[in-house]
Amino acid sequence: MHWMFFIVHLVLFGLIALLWLKWPWCGWLGLLPALTLLVGLHDMFQTRHTILRNFPLIGRARWIMESLRPFVRQYLVESDLDGTPISRMFRSIVYQRAKGVLDSLPYGTRLDTYTEGYEWIGHSIAALNIKHLDPHPRVLIGSAQCTLPYQASLLNISAMSFGALSNHAILALNKGAKLGGFSHNTGEGAISDYHLRHGGDLVWQIGTGYFGCRNADGSFNAEHFQEKARLEQVKMIEVKLSQGAKPGHGGILPAGKNSEEIARIRLVEPHQDVISPSAHHAFSTPIEMLEFIQQLRQLSGGKPVGIKLCVGRQSEFMAICKAIIRTGITPDFITVDGGEGGTGAAPLEYSNSLGMPLRDGIAFVADCLTGFGLRDEIKIIASGKIFSAFHMMRALALGADLCNSARGMMLALGCVQSLVCNTNRCPTGIATQDKRLIRGLDVTDKGQRVARYHKETLHAAVDMASSCGLKSPGLITRSHVFRRVDHQHALRFDQLYPSPKSGSFLSKPYPEAFSTYLQEACAEQFMPEAYLSH
Repeated sequence: MHWMFFIVHLVLFGLIALLWLKWPWCGWLGLLPALTLLVGLHDMFQTRHTILRNFPLIGRARWIMESLRPFVRQYLVESDLDGTPISRMFRSIVYQRAKGVLDSLPYGTRLDTYTEGYEWIGHSIAALNIKHLDPHPRVLIGSAQCTLPYQASLLNISAMSFGALSNHAILALNKGAKLGGFSHNTGEGAISDYHLRHGGDLVWQIGTGYFGCRNADGSFNAEHFQEKARLEQVKMIEVKLSQGAKPGHGGILPAGKNSEEIARIRLVEPHQDVISPSAHHAFSTPIEMLEFIQQLRQLSGGKPVGIKLCVGRQSEFMAICKAIIRTGITPDFITVDGGEGGTGAAPLEYSNSLGMPLRDGIAFVADCLTGFGLRDEIKIIASGKIFSAFHMMRALALGADLCNSARGMMLALGCVQSLVCNTNRCPTGIATQDKRLIRGLDVTDKGQRVARYHKETLHAAVDMASSCGLKSPGLITRSHVFRRVDHQHALRFDQLYPSPKSGSFLSKPYPEAFSTYLQEACAEQFMPEAYLSH
């Protein structure tokens, strides 16, 4: 875009010069391209706005529309509640908090509070003073089998790989994690130099491709894993079973993004499509999976090891729980990804119609752990369209201990939801490997925005907790949250998602709502016997 910008101005000056030779008064016309040239040069060298750096002058059209939005949105642009997959309302709150500008809402809610599905939190008359609450609440992750537990923030960066994201995006995210004191999940694309440069806490995700710890044939390599897992910056290990946007499909890195550098980091061949297998080769049963987790915990020196999954067949997750009881091997955490989770590239059918949504998934996993008497040992991390403090509080109420956000952090980086993540043409330099576009993303500025978004959102969650009379967001329960089920009635979450008694899944009679799944579940295999026989 830069060379086109200069060529256009060169042509304009040439035309004006020709006109000036014939009509001298036309020389005044040269002021206009001179002005636009100065504005464009300013845009190229400023660091606050990636769009303007990559698209000088032209990019200002977007900012003009943003500033005129209150007056023209009824006719020319979407309303606050429009826009998919992320509405303008939530994009705006992320931008405002990331930039540190006014994030209050004038004139009341834009939502119809009598529409089915509307949700709210019940506050307390005996509200607490936020000044008396811990502004940086943390959660200790690590079962009794873990010797190096990790104190995690309530909000962290969800899994996004280098390769899917640019090196500047990874640098900015990790810089934000370091500034704000929260963790940065590497995604399944391995640990790159960019993850390590700023010293932010890392959660190393191990996917089905075993990138960064694999042999040439794609199998798991324990030596490679141990070398990286024992780095001081790596705080936890996450074994990815599935992700919400494409459960059971495996990851996709297009050949256009698979550079020599990325191939070196992932230990694969460059300039080829890299498609992760749909399932792991290191294990094939729940018991084998737990033995693999135990192996990773030992190789890492005792760091927390957990799993990430989007809930599919309920009996398969219960099979994992039965295997935990059978073997005595306990994961330190479970990351629950909702079917609404995001990705840079996935088939439409997978994004739209596969996998349990986050709210149902959290409640089910939390209930299973409670029913098997495992809830105190295993922490639950919620991931899937978490942008605001309410999203966090709702997830915590359903049973999560902390939250991860991917697209929220991308918006804090400057993502404008152009929906071209899978084309290598991301205009903000985030989801691309095109150096011309990456150049526009200023790491220092965007790292500060990521940290500021985290700080302001966490502050809002603590503020909401104080309004509920709670000393910490983590104390919220299902009894605090309501959902409207029709125009006249609403139910509390503890009525919509009734919790089983602790240990009630260990012997008959099982709770009726879970009985079928419990009878199907088997510690020796994921798929129930009844379905294998077909």
